[in-house]
Amino acid sequence: MREYALTFVIAVAVTYLLVPIVRRFAIAFGATPPVRDRDVHTEPIPRLGGLAIYGGFAAALLISAQLPHLQNVFVADTWRGLLLAGGLITLIGVVDDRWGMDALSKLAGQTAAAGILVWQGVQLLWLPLPGTQLSLGPWLGTMISILLIVVTINAVNFADGLDGLAAGIVGISAFAFFLYYYVVAVEQGFVRQSYPAMIAIILAGTCVGFLFHNFHPAKVFMGDTGAMLLGLLLTSITITVTGQFDANTAREGFNSGVVVFLPIALPLLVIALPLADLVLAVLRRTLAGKSPFAPDRGHLHHRLLDMGHSHVRAVLLMYLWAGILSFAAVALSVFDSPAIVLTVTALVATCAVGLIALPRLRRRGLLVRRRKESVKTPADHDSPTDG
Repeated sequence: MREYALTFVIAVAVTYLLVPIVRRFAIAFGATPPVRDRDVHTEPIPRLGGLAIYGGFAAALLISAQLPHLQNVFVADTWRGLLLAGGLITLIGVVDDRWGMDALSKLAGQTAAAGILVWQGVQLLWLPLPGTQLSLGPWLGTMISILLIVVTINAVNFADGLDGLAAGIVGISAFAFFLYYYVVAVEQGFVRQSYPAMIAIILAGTCVGFLFHNFHPAKVFMGDTGAMLLGLLLTSITITVTGQFDANTAREGFNSGVVVFLPIALPLLVIALPLADLVLAVLRRTLAGKSPFAPDRGHLHHRLLDMGHSHVRAVLLMYLWAGILSFAAVALSVFDSPAIVLTVTALVATCAVGLIALPRLRRRGLLVRRRKESVKTPADHDSPTDG
């Protein structure tokens, strides 16, 4: 555990220290676009914060390769694939944040980065099914892997609409991934799970380090440079484990059969909010006769603002929902009482719904009070008569 803690601290520190340097570079480079109609900030904010995230990730990854208990996870070349694909997606993001890119060119770059990951072994090889596992084969596995990577990249990119939102959601997701994979690697003896656990804790560290500068009021934005990189790293974690984790062995090592499905179900639950936002945005824009990539103010975080939530409260509510979904999924694999886990999750989710509806309830209560105050009884206006 000490190696993971050290790796986390390195990721936090390097990312935190790089952000001011990247911010000055972004200003000098001209990556400070004017405020758009759909933006919620009122002053131009420099982008390219993803450069600091990539620097923190690369530094923590390379340093962890020198730690005694983590050296064995660098036997395969998947870590090189992460550096290469991450570097490519970061470069694409820099170009987009500075000069802008059309949707097809950006999609081609995302597909190329996903192809690098698959080429270096980050690939789905099977899918868990009740009582068995479905082998995908090289071609089908490659296509599904690339599709999942590209979808996750765009889902995180769509979620990057408020200060600290994308970094916080991905950071929560990474912590959930780490908890799950650490239990698998250490408690249950699946040593190969050390690799995704290490990537997850590094990703969490870079998000925390960046949030010191990105939480409201943000001093710098990650831009597409960082959002696409976070999506790439997030989906690579789960794809990596499904290529190394045998479901039949897992059934023997765990008390709960739910764990067998978590390598596929967990990432979907973890990114449920940005994924739902992506699907709703595509449907909304398509039905309106617009391009699925046409920007608007219909995202989930925009709706929270329209309901009356402050910037910080809207972000914290999104954090809460991300934590409910991801950690509930992990708890199902750790504890032997799914009913208790689901009950606690339902109670927390109910409280979250109440918090979301709080501004409307307050407005409704205020209107009721005003109406009561406006109703005046005749006694209030009676004047004494002259006898």
